[in-house]
Amino acid sequence: MKTAVETSENLREIVAEKEAKIAELEALVKYYEEQLRLAKHRQFGTSSEKGELPEQLGLFDEAENVADPKIPEPDVEEITYKRRKRVGKREEDLSDLPVEVIEYALPESECACSDCGSAFVFVRHEVRKELKVVPATVSVIEHQREVYCCKQCQEGDASNLVKAPTPEPVIRNSIASPSLIAHIMNQKYVLCVPLYRQEQEWLRQGISLSRQTMANWVIQASQD
Repeated sequence: MKTAVETSENLREIVAEKEAKIAELEALVKYYEEQLRLAKHRQFGTSSEKGELPEQLGLFDEAENVADPKIPEPDVEEITYKRRKRVGKREEDLSDLPVEVIEYALPESECACSDCGSAFVFVRHEVRKELKVVPATVSVIEHQREVYCCKQCQEGDASNLVKAPTPEPVIRNSIASPSLIAHIMNQKYVLCVPLYRQEQEWLRQGISLSRQTMANWVIQASQD
């Protein structure tokens, strides 16, 4: 015959098992409710490029949604006394980029004080920095190889011709350069721009470059 202690232990085990089963069933019900909600949303909800979550931004109006004219430009520091301004994150970010310096100076006829006529003395440069972006440009590289022959031998004989060395093309009998193929592959595999969209972009630049040709280049370059 079981003691009172054993009976109590058995009851606690039964209650714990029931509570675990109830929690499992509640989680299962929530799962099916969520699946039903998603199914109804896919069937009756509006189709758009916006995410299903309300806090997600649209693809084409992101700038309008996140812009805030009240936020000042970063790294602006207003001081009322002279001191050496510490190098901030902006300077660190720009430190490895090439710099193009454009100087602005007064014409010589204006380098004198209008009140006393004394010549101005240079004090310092006032510097304003901008990030300049040059879009992708396309040009033609024409490889001109010089060909020589020996005057003492039969002139024009192919066996007597000597040609200057040139780098091998990445694809023989093709206008594709290494930089062009690298650009196409970077657009496709890094930036996820499909070849048909790249074809449209080339057309906007006045260049007829079909997606089939680009596909051939990508495959051949990756294999060879």
